Amino acid sequence: MMNESMYGNAMWSGHWLWMLVVAIVVVVPVWRICRRTGYPGWLGLLMLVPMVNLVLLYFIAFADWPANKAGAGNE
Repeated sequence: MMNESMYGNAMWSGHWLWMLVVAIVVVVPVWRICRRTGYPGWLGLLMLVPMVNLVLLYFIAFADWPANKAGAGNE
């Protein structure tokens, strides 16, 4: 009985609020990085999927960016 009162509704609402804040703090910068590199911004949502986020980071780090190809003719 005591355990139920310790982990009541207030604990769950705080947990989901914290998870939302962390998701925003992580997704927004990756969204902007993807857009600046020339990829669609929605790829930033992949940062929320475990293991896929690591693949996305390696892809962005080692792939040829479309933004570089588009800007190469301007130099």
